[in-house]
Amino acid sequence: MNKTKGQIEAEICEAIIKFEKEYMGRGPLETKAYIVDDMILIRLKGVLTKAEEQLVNTEDASGRELIKKVRIELLEKGKSLLEIVIKDITKSEVISMHSDISVKTGERVIIFTMNKKI
Repeated sequence: MNKTKGQIEAEICEAIIKFEKEYMGRGPLETKAYIVDDMILIRLKGVLTKAEEQLVNTEDASGRELIKKVRIELLEKGKSLLEIVIKDITKSEVISMHSDISVKTGERVIIFTMNKKI
């Protein structure tokens, strides 16, 4: 039985939430995945911890920069784990992964480009 686009997107959300909880130590408040041709866009809301929010709310920009660097580095270290999960769900190879986090809104986006349309 072939999975629908919605089922695949839901599986991706579940996998990302599990990764965030197990690997990053805390899950997002909300996660949405969108499949667009050969790309997967994942939007995570509420990813910052209370301590990170305190750093963000200071006037010194170094705290915001530090959080961004740490979060990007942590995700980069877990990249291979995420690629395996995405491949298992989509039956497609990951070509690249791109990510950014907004310390202002507490949102993270992750984009996977795949070797074929999903």
